Amino acid sequence: MTLSLVAGVAASLIAVPAAAAAPASQVVWGACPADVAAEAAPSVLECGTVPVPLDYRDPTGTRIEIAVSRLASTDPAKRRGILLTNPGGPGVAALEMPGQLANLGTPTSVLDAYDIIGMDPRGVRHSAPVNCGITADLGYRSNIPPYAVDDAAVTAQAEIAKAVAERCAASDPDGRLAHMTTANTARDLDSIRAALGEAKASFFGLSYGSALGAAYASMFPDTTDRVIIDSNLGNTALDRDSMRRFGLGMEQTFPDFAAWAAARHGAYGLGRTQAEVRANYLALAARLDATPLDIFDGILFRWIVFAGLYDEGAYPSIAQTWQALQNADPATATRLMAAEPLPQDNFFSAFLAVTCNDTDWAEDVATYRRAVAQDRKRYPLFGAASANITPCAFWPYEQYEPTVKINRNGPRNVLIMQNERDPATPLRGGQLYRDAFGKRSSLITVDGSGHGVYIYDDNACALSVGTEYLLSGKLPRDTYCGDGARSLDAPSRQRRADALDRLPRTL
Repeated sequence: MTLSLVAGVAASLIAVPAAAAAPASQVVWGACPADVAAEAAPSVLECGTVPVPLDYRDPTGTRIEIAVSRLASTDPAKRRGILLTNPGGPGVAALEMPGQLANLGTPTSVLDAYDIIGMDPRGVRHSAPVNCGITADLGYRSNIPPYAVDDAAVTAQAEIAKAVAERCAASDPDGRLAHMTTANTARDLDSIRAALGEAKASFFGLSYGSALGAAYASMFPDTTDRVIIDSNLGNTALDRDSMRRFGLGMEQTFPDFAAWAAARHGAYGLGRTQAEVRANYLALAARLDATPLDIFDGILFRWIVFAGLYDEGAYPSIAQTWQALQNADPATATRLMAAEPLPQDNFFSAFLAVTCNDTDWAEDVATYRRAVAQDRKRYPLFGAASANITPCAFWPYEQYEPTVKINRNGPRNVLIMQNERDPATPLRGGQLYRDAFGKRSSLITVDGSGHGVYIYDDNACALSVGTEYLLSGKLPRDTYCGDGARSLDAPSRQRRADALDRLPRTL
């Protein structure tokens, strides 16, 4: 890496204390910003701010405001505390998450027992946002690197990645990007707990939120109460190993879509068998690599299918877009994709800052070329994308502090929930957490497909296990939830599908 642009951010840093700053003033609750209110509707949230140190090594230095939200319990007799939440990312705005959870059908018993707390993590939207100035001219298309068809594609992507990293460095004169880490976000969570006057806080996080939750439970075992981590990365950071597991996840999840599409070959024409659907996918991706249709090349097609595997409710949209591209109809494909805008500069910037700061990334392009060639063979559907080079290879800051180590010495309070088939966070991630947390944890494995289990998946067993834990605090044994009873009736399933459609398909 190049030298850090921030004085003091060097390998010899003084160890950062695990404890958060002294309790801040109580949060003053008021109306939420208009964009948050709209995303949370019809639920109505309250919002406020919590001041925290930019640098926890210097608690009296520069402070930033973390925006927080609350869906308060309406039954004081049943209230037992707060439930902090995070939907993933890093870089995803989440003030609206308490309302979204209620809209998705969180049991009333949980809504009565907890004030559900959301936040825009540091650097995101309403919480001292960072911006690298990432614009379309850089050619940076996604937080997940693009599929690389050969070594030349990796080399070309390296130039884009380097330009993005340089743009971030030039756009950060105050050095705020260096303080964007999972560990600091965990410290912010504990600062929020203290500001709310709570001795302990429970936590529910999905996707990258599992890494944040794992770090939070590891750094603050004495002030974390009941922790659910869901759709799991397997580490306290979105590191290179976690990202490369996207390839494994897509291989394991794609057969579910292929079976669905094969059963509807008469409608979509994607193949009569799972094998035919897979062969059709690979052939169309290669054809679009060679001859793109308008904005649709093989990279975008692979991304559309990968993202669509996050939820079975998106299968028709995948199939329609695929059918349009197969029929050389880019206008229809563009119309179908109109509701899938790319994330903006703030998301990209926050995602990169946390991801690049949390771990030490390889800096030589040859490392990525080898990984891409390996994963293209091992995971041909998507593996050559998640192994590709990112701006982290050229990041201008040295690693802020060591990656948080999972702490297996603490209360038995970590419930790990995981679908067997998940495109972004395969089952292996949940198993890694179970091994790392040891006796502190239990693993709930669900015979399900997609990204998100508790509340986000319609599995009665998983819903019951997660809810019982939040209410009783008794951690269950390792449990297998089969593809059995559904928790929702047909109208509720439709409302849930509509609510899921509004959520971002990111980590």
